[in-house]
Amino acid sequence: MGNEESTPIDESVPPQTLTSRTLEGLAEYIKSGKASRIVVMTGAGISTSAGIPDFRSPETGLYANLARLNLPYAEAVFDISFFRENPEPFYTLAHELYPGKYRPTITHSFIRLLHDKGLLLTLFTQNIDCLEREAGVPDDKIVEAHGSFARQSCIECKQPYPEDDIKRHIAAKEIPRCHHCKGLVKPEIVFFGEQLPQAFFENRTLPMHSDLCIVMGTSLTVQPFASLPGATRERTPRVLINKERVGGLGNSADDVLLLGDCDDGVKRLAEACGWLEELEKLWAETAHLLRDEVQPARHETAKSKDEALEDEIDKLTKEVDETLNLSKWHEEKVRSEIMTRSANGADAASDGLHSGSRPHEDEKGNLGHVFVSGASRDAQPSSTKSASDHKEDGG
Repeated sequence: MGNEESTPIDESVPPQTLTSRTLEGLAEYIKSGKASRIVVMTGAGISTSAGIPDFRSPETGLYANLARLNLPYAEAVFDISFFRENPEPFYTLAHELYPGKYRPTITHSFIRLLHDKGLLLTLFTQNIDCLEREAGVPDDKIVEAHGSFARQSCIECKQPYPEDDIKRHIAAKEIPRCHHCKGLVKPEIVFFGEQLPQAFFENRTLPMHSDLCIVMGTSLTVQPFASLPGATRERTPRVLINKERVGGLGNSADDVLLLGDCDDGVKRLAEACGWLEELEKLWAETAHLLRDEVQPARHETAKSKDEALEDEIDKLTKEVDETLNLSKWHEEKVRSEIMTRSANGADAASDGLHSGSRPHEDEKGNLGHVFVSGASRDAQPSSTKSASDHKEDGG
């Protein structure tokens, strides 16, 4: 089941489980105690109010902003083959998106509230940002369908990599390498070309054991995640809290649509259940999770939410742009040196770019050539300065 167009159920068709296909009918069902095994399915839309761009929004999504850069295609930043050759773009993003820079939204706290009340069966999430964990949802209740920043390992020998080490490397703007084989390390985020985590397949039948399904902030375009809402039983109520109707939700007799902002939707549902005060208190407890370096921006009242998001995206795309343009110059320089050595009889040097040499980092594995200061950027060769001309207009 993807984001196909379908006809909403006729209003004359009565619900089978709920008293009505309304917020009030849904709240009555929850308060009655009949909803004790709730499955929640989420996408990037529940994190946008935290300042994290989603992936597919036409103007503000991550892919839309990466598309105007000199990537072979926008999704290449999450392509395992591209990562092997050039990990710089991903680690530039990782420096911006790594957990700890963003506060969970009230929607994340709503999921935590469901757990605290003993109602959460499982959370299936497409998100890699770990904000559910930051909000206090326990690890054994989360199925991260596309992986996350929660764990990391070597892409060659598969050895786990210490969390403290990768945090230090990302903070220092360095590319981490395996302690055992010196291979590239990456968070266990599912890249294009990789299999989904085994945990997803082990738990994908859980929706059929649920008595309520809540879908929030997702376009339901990516399979097999998009098929999860359809795995519930026919009489299980499903609620969609989303900006638009997706995935055929609204077709069944007990589907409830709360269209609009996710945060507003969960507050409306919490209020209808008599939980609003608890929810707001729980969310208030997450305020301390913001790092000092990002707190001023969060409390700057002069900017609207859209303006703050645009600033965040501009910063993100600027650093990715620098990554791609500077690494292109650096790689061309290395290739030129290899060709020169080869012409002098060093035949084995032609393999150096892929074996011994690492054009995406210096001899210490540092990304200093990516995150250059204004002064050092001006000192780059003229080909590096003009590379920013590749940037096009667009959101």
